[in-house]
This record gives sequence, structure tokens and C-alpha cells, in this order.
Amino acid sequence: MFEEVERVIAEMRPQLLKDGGDVELVEIAGGDVFVRLKGHCIGCPMSAMTVKQSIEAALRRQVSGVGRVRAVL
Repeated sequence: MFEEVERVIAEMRPQLLKDGGDVELVEIAGGDVFVRLKGHCIGCPMSAMTVKQSIEAALRRQVSGVGRVRAVL
């Protein structure tokens, strides 16, 4: 599952980089995916929406077994 999640994140990365941010896969535990936001994503009021509506939605559509996506520091 780790490689599949990495692939989806890599596909999303250009859009995040375009806005001055980035995301790093930290770990996967029990179907939950933990990511670390970087760059302009840190402290951005839209970051929670980016994690839920963009990253989590894409991962749940494309990778079987993904539950929630959580941002960690």
C-alpha cells in the first residue's frame, strides 16, 4: 500500500508545489495515512481542506484500504 499511496501523492505534488507547498508521506497505520505538510501549506487556513478534500479523496478513490488521512507536525 505504501508504494500506491506514494504514487498518488506524487501525482498531486505538482499542484501543491505550484502553490508553494508540498506533502510528505510519514506512515500508514491500520489504513490511516499520516502526511506532513510543508512549505506554504504549514499554517494555511486551507490546509485542512486540502488534506480532506484533495489528498484523502484521491487516496480513497485510487488505493484500496485507505481510511482517513491525517496531517502531523
